[in-house]
Amino acid sequence: MSKLNITILGSGTSQGVPVIACPCEVCSSRDLRDKRLRSSILIESDEATVVVDTGPDFRQQMLRENVNKLDAVLVTHSHKDHIAGMDDVRSYNFLTKKPMKVYAAPWDQEVIKREFSYAFVDNKYPGVPRIELIDLDESEININGLKIQPIPVKHRFLTVFAFRIGSFAYITDANQISEKSMKAFDGVKYLVIDALRKEKHISHFNLEEAIEVSRKIGAEKTWFTHVSHRMGLAATINKSLPDGMQLAWDGMLISLDI
Repeated sequence: MSKLNITILGSGTSQGVPVIACPCEVCSSRDLRDKRLRSSILIESDEATVVVDTGPDFRQQMLRENVNKLDAVLVTHSHKDHIAGMDDVRSYNFLTKKPMKVYAAPWDQEVIKREFSYAFVDNKYPGVPRIELIDLDESEININGLKIQPIPVKHRFLTVFAFRIGSFAYITDANQISEKSMKAFDGVKYLVIDALRKEKHISHFNLEEAIEVSRKIGAEKTWFTHVSHRMGLAATINKSLPDGMQLAWDGMLISLDI
């Protein structure tokens, strides 16, 4: 049995919290649980160190958590708030003298190639990131012995990948899960799941919907991520949640045996 550590690098929505120029009570809060960078997690095991998504805050998140080794990046989908910081993998290129392995669906690879075109041209400028794109589908990923199961979910019309490692699962940017994918979450005890706000949304689970998904999965502990300032103060929301459920916060550590 080995140890699996999951660090919440960011638990905020695309604008983060606080939102620029917003005077609301959440954005004005001094509670660190109300300070949310863009959503991402760090996965650390005896075998590998992996990041899920490299959003605009990727550099800041890596420095905050002192991540000096990174074996691969998993991309849930290619919206800007999940890939904008990919340029900064070049620091790890410099350390390892190798390209960074980036697992992404073929349609997301096209976006990455367009957004970071300078990294894929034949005559590269010195110092640009070196990225090895690897097809991501429903096949199990094996990174130095760490086995990760991608599971497709829907972000309105877009297919996004959730990820499962043993009894842990991470689902972000989703508002629909097929019956087939729900079965793939059977046995998950520890769940981090998208819950944008209290009100319904066109492409994200709201809090009520995320709670219902957690109950269907049967998770023992659930943390809600990709949280907007419209959700409310963390201190207030956490008091209202069912047992075993709370809002995730930046820097939170989930430590499991796998």
